[in-house]
Amino acid sequence: MLVFIIRRLIQAVLVMLVVSLLAFVLFRYIGDPVTAMLGQDATDADRIALRHSLGLDQSALVQFGHFVSNAVHGEFGLSLRQGQSVAELLKDRLPATVELSVVAAVLALVIGLPLGIYAALRRNGFIAQSILAFSLLGISLPTFLIGILLILVFSVQLGWLPSYGRGEVVYFGWWSSGLLTWDGIKHLILPAITLCLFQLTLILRLVRSEMLEVLRSDYIKFARARGLSQRAIHFGHALKNTLVPVITITGLQLGGIIAFAIVTETVFQWPGMGLLFIQAVQFADVPVMAAYLCLIALVFVVINLVVDLLYFAVDPRLRSGLGKAGGH
Repeated sequence: MLVFIIRRLIQAVLVMLVVSLLAFVLFRYIGDPVTAMLGQDATDADRIALRHSLGLDQSALVQFGHFVSNAVHGEFGLSLRQGQSVAELLKDRLPATVELSVVAAVLALVIGLPLGIYAALRRNGFIAQSILAFSLLGISLPTFLIGILLILVFSVQLGWLPSYGRGEVVYFGWWSSGLLTWDGIKHLILPAITLCLFQLTLILRLVRSEMLEVLRSDYIKFARARGLSQRAIHFGHALKNTLVPVITITGLQLGGIIAFAIVTETVFQWPGMGLLFIQAVQFADVPVMAAYLCLIALVFVVINLVVDLLYFAVDPRLRSGLGKAGGH
């Protein structure tokens, strides 16, 4: 187990180094930060002084080393658009994105898992077929269109829910949450539904297909021959073996939700990192773009590691295989 974790950590470090190199190339060779910070009217002496203070007159290897060192400490310089520390900007926007992403992921899992199980166990029923038809709709419609339709119905026509912003939040130090206020919850409902719908339908269809495949396996037939109850077969044997691919998809989708919440945050003007990234792209704010790239890569690396470790909790075959490998 320790060897497995060390191997995964080494892979994670290599991935982060590659991503850091891409972010450095983006940071260093796209646009001119000196011109962006001083403007066109600056003198040559001012440009040389600023370039020296930023370390841009050093070799690319030295600059990359400084970039990685600063990134490890969470420093990505100043935003070219806002003139503030990039780390502070991300820190201010992080709670909104995390809250939206976690709520969307929980909704997708809590709703998608039981619906997938039901669609598998009652696959020929009218309700199960209706659930599958709904899932096709959720996969087919683009996220921005879902958000616009929800705003049109629930905000414009019915007036039940707000269409933009985060609403009232409660602060715990630098962290903020809208889940503790009714206004914050109302603002969260539409963006969370919009963001979770694709993941919900994906989990639903994955659980159904995996459950059907497991129910056709030989050991399930043997369990029926032993006289086990349907409940024990479905939830004690079939569901447990279905959870391995579900954990994989759910874990990766959580990273995807955080990374690709850009569209949802833009539609609902949700003040998270996705909206900050879109604004950075519009104004060519390279330090913010580079920091966002590194942060999202770190999220994916951590989630992949956690997913790999969760395998051992739900699949004994992996533990026995690892033990045999260690024995050899």
